[in-house]
Amino acid sequence: MSRTQYLSIAIFSLTLVVFAVLLQQAGYKNVSFLPCPLCVLQRIGFLGIAISCFLAAGLTSFKKLFHSIALLSAVFGAAIAGKQVWLLSHPESSCGIDPLEVWINQFQLAQALPWLFKADGLCSAKLPAIFGLQVPEWSLLWFCVLLLILTFTFFKKAKTKV
Repeated sequence: MSRTQYLSIAIFSLTLVVFAVLLQQAGYKNVSFLPCPLCVLQRIGFLGIAISCFLAAGLTSFKKLFHSIALLSAVFGAAIAGKQVWLLSHPESSCGIDPLEVWINQFQLAQALPWLFKADGLCSAKLPAIFGLQVPEWSLLWFCVLLLILTFTFFKKAKTKV
């Protein structure tokens, strides 16, 4: 994968996190989108992809290593988003109290950057759909797209110059 492609993926992933923070701060249709523990973990997945792709673009000698980390971040994020989509379709499974929230909010990152990493919402909360999909469904979609791109480009042979 080229440096430009890595940078594009990194900027796209960061844009998704910025959009999530904007939804949290400004809301949508007069509803505040407070992040739940699974939302915070999805943000970490997108940030993992972004940071890994920035590093792969800058440190070409370690490109495969950082590509692998981005790939693992995409798998992690897709698994977390998939769990939240499942919870949205099975709200009776949630007790309303999420022990993961306490655990996540004790991390230094959540205390240092609460606007980005503090979990305040419920994982099974039905919020207004954006273009027909809930935020976790959009997240799952983008994680799957990024996962496919990163997987196919990981195994693609680099063109050698003659």
